[in-house]
Amino acid sequence: MKLTARGAVTLLFVITLLGQLIAPGPIFILGCAAAVTLVNARDLLPLVVTPPLIFFLTALFIESVRALRTASFLQSLALGLFTILSAAAPWLLAGSALTLAIAWYRGLPTNIRTLRLAHAHRVPKPRQSRETTPTYAAEPEGYFEPRLYGSTKED
Repeated sequence: MKLTARGAVTLLFVITLLGQLIAPGPIFILGCAAAVTLVNARDLLPLVVTPPLIFFLTALFIESVRALRTASFLQSLALGLFTILSAAAPWLLAGSALTLAIAWYRGLPTNIRTLRLAHAHRVPKPRQSRETTPTYAAEPEGYFEPRLYGSTKED
């Protein structure tokens, strides 16, 4: 069974969300390993960059729900986010590094090379130098001289 990048990100989100309730760090690492193992090889690049964002979003959601029951929502949310993100920082780093290592083994350099080649053709061509641009003939003599239209009243 192989997942698309969206499916793998969704899987990681669900596992991390459930892990926030049980044990945020270790469950996050298991979710990262499962997502990067089950994703299609061509979809490794989008998955590699999302684990920190997924972890933050799940922490924000859980702490927002917890802060709803308090008197000061913003203060409780800020303190809860600071606590969970600082406590889980080593786990977050380990999960991101594990995702990168497994993706590298599964063919991430090939995905990066393909992306570079695809974008190399989108780069606009540089402007031509002045030597190769056609030169234009000067304006005819008298072009900027004022012209009188019509006739005077005395005519």
